[in-house]
Amino acid sequence: MTSPRVTGVVVAHGDVAASLVGAVETISGVRGALVPVSNEACAPRELRRRVEEAVAGGPAIIFVDMASGSCAFAGHQVLRERRDVAVVTGTNLAMLLDFVFHRELSLGALALRVVGKGRKALEAHEPAGPPEGDGRGGTDAGSGREDP
Repeated sequence: MTSPRVTGVVVAHGDVAASLVGAVETISGVRGALVPVSNEACAPRELRRRVEEAVAGGPAIIFVDMASGSCAFAGHQVLRERRDVAVVTGTNLAMLLDFVFHRELSLGALALRVVGKGRKALEAHEPAGPPEGDGRGGTDAGSGREDP
């Protein structure tokens, strides 16, 4: 007997959840694997209800945009009451794309996998400085005084 496929519930501020889900569906062609939930125009109790409704029969990973705030709080409230739910914070497009293609994994294995994919997608690229002697400042060769 195979276990049920994991559902993804993306909980975020404003239109972020719907935008992420739309991007994943456009890129992957996979529909129905992710459910967007917004915190827009709702009190904490209503947001929790929205998350509970989206999780439905489980199992589910609740993907949250930030590690704290109303969305994370609602996700963690549901997590405390359910054994078939995991919460992943700091959600990005890379982890959601990986998620839709690996929903057959166990809940724990899938949560760890997507966090790893999300981390690997993070990089910092710093601008290269101007080459030495390009006339953009520094010292005037031979004189020891600053260029204007």
